[in-house]
Amino acid sequence: MKDYDCVIIWLDYFNKNFSREKGRKVPKSLAAYDPLASELVAAIESLGYSLHKDQVNDGARFPKRAHIKSGYVMIEKKGLKKNSLIKSIAEKLVLNRSRSRNK
Repeated sequence: MKDYDCVIIWLDYFNKNFSREKGRKVPKSLAAYDPLASELVAAIESLGYSLHKDQVNDGARFPKRAHIKSGYVMIEKKGLKKNSLIKSIAEKLVLNRSRSRNK
């Protein structure tokens, strides 16, 4: 059953290794190589969303690549459109990754 009060954010949306045809939704400048579910959760939480353990599924398979496990996070809708939400998550993901490299 689908939860219409939530938005699904797949890890593949942010993977720099994939083309747009294979599921990437952000420009390569905002994408990261092989993002992890924990990085996605940290980026989403830094935007002010609170996530529960049942909202994160790191073993799910992205429909365009059903043979490989990917993962997703369910976020409650708060008035933002999905595209703008994905872009802001991508910016935080890249920022958090660059900060962790500089440590």
